[in-house]
This record gives sequence, C-alpha cells and structure tokens, in this order.
Amino acid sequence: MIRTIAAALAAVVFVAFSAIAAEETPPPTSSDAARKDTAKERKTQKKANKKAKKAKKAAPAETTATPK
Repeated sequence: MIRTIAAALAAVVFVAFSAIAAEETPPPTSSDAARKDTAKERKTQKKANKKAKKAKKAAPAETTATPK
C-alpha cells in the first residue's frame, strides 16, 4: 500500500514539474535589453575607472625614486 501511495505521489510530482518546465518564458522586452546594455556600460566604465586609479596610484611610486 505504501508503494502505491509513493508511486502516485511521484507521478503527481513528475507531472507538476513537467508542466512547469514546459511553460514558455516570454521574450525579453526592450526594457530588459536596455537594462542589460546599461549594466554592460556601467561595468565597462567601472573597469576603466579601476584601471585609471591603479595607474595613477602606480605613477607616483615610479617618480618618487630620485637618484642621488
């Protein structure tokens, strides 16, 4: 009897998850694409700022060494 109940429960769960997986996702809207583009731009700008800051920090270290 327990096996029958377990099998029925497994079948219900299988069908439920199959239905969820079969649902189609809506195509991305223009606002989603715009958000992704701005996120990419921010990430690129952040990388550029980080490189500039690193270069600026390294530059004084090179120039402070004065030979005697």
